[in-house]
Amino acid sequence: MPHKFNADRRDNFPNQKLQVTNCAECDESLRQHGDLTVWISDDALAVWSAPPRTTPGGQPVYSDLAIEMCLQLRMVFKQPLQQTQGLMRSHAKLLSVDITALHFTTMSRRGDGVSLPPQVTSKSATPVHLVVESIGLKIFG
Repeated sequence: MPHKFNADRRDNFPNQKLQVTNCAECDESLRQHGDLTVWISDDALAVWSAPPRTTPGGQPVYSDLAIEMCLQLRMVFKQPLQQTQGLMRSHAKLLSVDITALHFTTMSRRGDGVSLPPQVTSKSATPVHLVVESIGLKIFG
């Protein structure tokens, strides 16, 4: 019977260590974990596409800033590259900007040459602000 599956070791299960006393406050703090503010300047949108190459070879479509921004969002949300592509597509649609989302294979291929800062974990309740300017990417909070 399914309800007696763990009957012989039921008393060995650890008890819950943390009891929630204020459910509304706990629910609100969980909702704030999903709060995201992305600020993209007009200059950053202007350099979203890469400048034309002067050497022979394939032409890059996206600038290093675009690659770095996508990989930074991937690191913040701990998601695979395909989900990061969908996140960038939805950001472009929500912000009503005329940029194309990077393909996940492009992020993977070009991401090897981009050096990202180490991920910093924060336990604070303040939201995280991701600011993208034409000179680089900054994370506040």
